[in-house]
Amino acid sequence: MNLEKICNQVIPIVERSGRFIRQELGRVASGDVEEKGLNSLVSYVDKTAEHQLVEALGKLLPGSVFFTEEDTVENQSGDLQWIIDPLDGTTNFLFQLLVFSVSVALQQEGQTVLGMVYEVNRQECFYAWKGGGAFLNGQPIRVSRRAPLSQSLLATGFPYHDYSRIEQYFKVFEHFMRHSRGIRRFGSAAVDLAYVACGRFDGFFEYSLNAWDVAGGAFIIREAGGAVTDFRGGTDFLYGGEIIAANPAIGREMLEVIREAFG
Repeated sequence: MNLEKICNQVIPIVERSGRFIRQELGRVASGDVEEKGLNSLVSYVDKTAEHQLVEALGKLLPGSVFFTEEDTVENQSGDLQWIIDPLDGTTNFLFQLLVFSVSVALQQEGQTVLGMVYEVNRQECFYAWKGGGAFLNGQPIRVSRRAPLSQSLLATGFPYHDYSRIEQYFKVFEHFMRHSRGIRRFGSAAVDLAYVACGRFDGFFEYSLNAWDVAGGAFIIREAGGAVTDFRGGTDFLYGGEIIAANPAIGREMLEVIREAFG
């Protein structure tokens, strides 16, 4: 399978959904918004974008299956599986805060081999395929080399529905607030991860995420030379609901702080 060729074919598919999302900004009426769960919103924009992606990616790789956020298609397991978040940062989109993205990853026999994050408003496409490095709009990218932690800029996502570990989270938050250049919260984990991959952020951490939030961005970071783990330093960040992503120079220190707080 020619992953570079497939990646180049996925780019216009993702950009098309991005254009649709951008043109609907500010047009969604309150009656068009559903609440899937606590502080988890969805509209026809998410669902239409997902349908566009599923249709086009299914034609690109006949026989592939899907794992998607909005369940517009039956989620299945298979040798070739697309993991899709059609609009990561839905709340930002609905409130017209201009940080949201499309995230796509391809797994082959359970291993991610392609990742893509399209930042809709800046029209920035971050992507990578296995063994090919990482790119932003055609230009190679790498994680930063900034160190130590005290010189770094970090990103996170605030818990918005799962508060079971909020005390541990704020303990970590306070430590990083006191021992870094600062912490940012943009509201799209996929964008945060893409920004780690290109060196805008030096590290990122969050818990209670889903596979579709992180699959594309985490893969891009690894291809860009970064480190990605769960809160114990293991590899269960895709389905384990917790992730640390950083440049290698500060990743170990971030892990030690988070592991001590979360146990």
